[in-house]
Parts: sequence; structure tokens; C-alpha cells
Amino acid sequence: MPIQAVKKIWMNGELVDWDDAKIHVLTHSLHYGSGVFEGIRCYKTGRGPAVFRLKEHMQRLHDSGKVYFMDIPYSVDELCTATKELIRANGLEECYIRPIAYRGYGEMGLNPLNSPIDVSIAAWPWGAYLGEEGLRNGIRVKVSSFQRISPNILPPTAKNTGQYANSILAKLESIHAGYDEAILMDYRGFISEGPGENLFIVKDGIIYTPPEHASILKGITRDSIIVIARDLGYEVVETDMTRGTLYLADEAFFTGTAVELTPIREIDGYRIGRPGPITRKIQAKFFEVIKGRDERYKNWCDFI
Repeated sequence: MPIQAVKKIWMNGELVDWDDAKIHVLTHSLHYGSGVFEGIRCYKTGRGPAVFRLKEHMQRLHDSGKVYFMDIPYSVDELCTATKELIRANGLEECYIRPIAYRGYGEMGLNPLNSPIDVSIAAWPWGAYLGEEGLRNGIRVKVSSFQRISPNILPPTAKNTGQYANSILAKLESIHAGYDEAILMDYRGFISEGPGENLFIVKDGIIYTPPEHASILKGITRDSIIVIARDLGYEVVETDMTRGTLYLADEAFFTGTAVELTPIREIDGYRIGRPGPITRKIQAKFFEVIKGRDERYKNWCDFI
């Protein structure tokens, strides 16, 4: 989706004009993918804008940096404060937020340790990642021929910029084949996740999702959905799943900051059908939660 420009971007502790938020062409991360990032959403609520699980996202940014020996020069609390300052400066009620820490200009080569660590946060209005129609009626998905990176190639637990080349290839393959999105399998041949989403299926009233060892990113939205589903009385099982499991699912859906909770109506030509009752119930509750309408989860909403 196109980016809608706003007034300011936060860069290394300062708010700069949108058009002045620039980096050098020899920035290390541009050449080697040596950056870590997050995707976060802010929602309009009855108490004003609220960022969903902001602290958890900024903690994961720090954790991703640790995996890549990046000492991020701003604390979790400082990044949370900067995010709120940015949203206020831009007068945003709802937005997508992209913090990124990256190795900057000054060194070239595969040893990045002498490169400076720069940090930026951008926020802009952004609608449904896979479309409003997809949110309502589900999307068509293809199992990709590209395998999800394994833990001994690149650690999936980190949101590293370079790792998403794997996701881009899977995404483009699905688009060229006429589908909306992809599903990747892990190095063992079990189901992993989407290019930028975690995956859930429903079978005989039980909700299943791939476990951490299936080369997934442990999504913050994924965690939220597991908590919500269990609070609603559903059994949620983290387990390895085969390709055939997908084709026989009663319901299926993706979760993630960008996709929120998007139903899946078809996989590889196998019809799952319109969003089922369990998917709909969890989706409805999730949107209540992120809009600040359920007091039980108010600690997930960081109000501006």
C-alpha cells in the first residue's frame, strides 16, 4: 500500500521534516540488511489514540538487536516516549508505526561492529494490509515453493531487515500465481507462517498454530490472539502441521500487526470457505480489544 506522507519522522532523538529524513547511499544496512525493525499500530479509541502493546514491540526491537550484536542507543522507555511524541506531532488518531534500528554510514564490509547504530521511527495512516474485502470475506493463499529460513541459517526470532528477502520472494510468487498471500513451510517440511504473518487453523472446534520451532516469528498479535481465544473458552494447541492439515481445515486465518486478523478462504485451490464462526468471534473480540472497548485488556493499550 502507498505511504501517506505526514509532517515529521523521529530520527536519532529529533523530529525532522518528512522530506528531510534521509540516509547516505553507503549506509551499511542498505548494502547488507543489517537492521532490525518493528511494525506497530495505533488505534482510535474512546479515550483518544492508543498504541497496541507498544512496550512489547520496543522490547522485541531490543531483543532483535541483541541477536545481531546491535546495542540500540535508546532504552525501551525512551523509544515508547518518542513514539507518542511522534504521533502527537503528526496529529494522528490512527496509524501504522515503523521503528527501525540500522547500521549507518561510516564502514563497509561484513564486519559491521564499527558502524554507528542509527534509530528512526515513522508513523503514517495505513489501512488494511490485505484489503478491507480480505478482512471481511477472507483471502486466497498459496503454499510457496520457497522455504522459510531455518534457525541455523538466520534466527527467525529476530525481525531483521535482510531476512525479509525470503518473505519478498514468497510474496511475489503468490502474486504472480494470482493469489493474495503465501504460506511458507519450514526446513523440516512442516507449516511455518506467512511472509509477514502468523497462521492459525480451526479443526473440529480446536484452534491450532505452528510452534516456535517451526521457524516462526513469535508474533505479538499471535500472542494476543492466543490469550483472547483461550479467554473465550477455546482450546489453542501449538503443534507441527502438515500441508494436508491446511487443506482439511474448517477455518483458517492470519494474524499480525499489518494484517490484524485476516481470514483465509482458499489454500492452493482447496476451498476453506467464508470466515467461520470461531474466526468471526475472535476477530470481533480482537477489534474490540485494540479499540480499547474491553477493560480486561486495557493494559495492552498505551494511550497517547
